[in-house]
Amino acid sequence: MKTTLNIDDTVMASLRREAARTGRTMSELVETALRQLLRRAPAAAELPPLPSFQSGGALVDVSDREALYRQMEGR
Repeated sequence: MKTTLNIDDTVMASLRREAARTGRTMSELVETALRQLLRRAPAAAELPPLPSFQSGGALVDVSDREALYRQMEGR
């Protein structure tokens, strides 16, 4: 597939030198580099478990709105 890319001049100069040095085309080098980049994409990291603690229980039944308001307001 043909495509157009904007590549920094210094990167392009390095790419030309490497292509000449190795006898490969610039397209081959770019494709190889992209394949390597995409192959080593990190897998989703497993997250550590969340911390837990013993709170000693609820101070109020949160389904009892009046008791909850009294506890929150200190009434």
